[in-house]
Amino acid sequence: MKRFSRILLAVLCVLPLGACSASAQNVKTYGFKVEESVPHDVAAYTQGLFFHEGVLYESAGQYGESNFRRVDLATGRVLKRMNFESRYFAEGACVLNGRLYVLTWQEKECFVYDMKSWERLGTLRYLGEGWGLTTDGKSLIMSDGTSTITFRNPDTFTVERSVTVTLRGQKVAYLNELEYIKGEIWANVYGTDQIVRIDPETGVVRSVINCRGLLPASLRKPRTDVLNGIAVDERGGIWLTGKYWPKMYRITLVEKK
Repeated sequence: MKRFSRILLAVLCVLPLGACSASAQNVKTYGFKVEESVPHDVAAYTQGLFFHEGVLYESAGQYGESNFRRVDLATGRVLKRMNFESRYFAEGACVLNGRLYVLTWQEKECFVYDMKSWERLGTLRYLGEGWGLTTDGKSLIMSDGTSTITFRNPDTFTVERSVTVTLRGQKVAYLNELEYIKGEIWANVYGTDQIVRIDPETGVVRSVINCRGLLPASLRKPRTDVLNGIAVDERGGIWLTGKYWPKMYRITLVEKK
């Protein structure tokens, strides 16, 4: 299990937002407005979240609990589920060219499946840890818990290029779940309530979203974990959830002045 004790909050320019002057560095800051909430499986330690052809998919982690599932958005009910061996900790996932890719945390393996049948096609290997995964339609885009994001060949998983993510000149570490939205990479910053929106060419953070309070205190239980999970639906709606959260939320952004 990822441990919050590993987080020394090296992202001090992200948390709290008031610690740096956003306007001076032309970095916009946003809050949120909840437009809709739906049930989310509290047994899911959410690692990857995405829509594909109008359907919601989710990868969930933890040793002995890791799985990939197709989910009914309205009810949160699991429609189809694929479990992983207990020695694997599943992480981020995405679909590109009809193939499903699922990272593992410390096992250095990315599983590849046919998206329609979920038939295993092979395994791609990499160095370091696997955290988040998304795609721009050409490359696989991966985070590894550091401030580095890599762009990888979908056939070989070799690194084609990489960027260092910075906010106001400071590196932003612990980049976790990723989603590619309208030419930007959105990333959860693990252990915080922050999402950063990243320029994929330069790694520069264009804006920060403060999601503090998204899940009300009344819905939190001892097992409730951190914010993690960003998905964009076919209409452009932004959906957020967290690890072992009972709800998933569709939000709109509210710019902070």
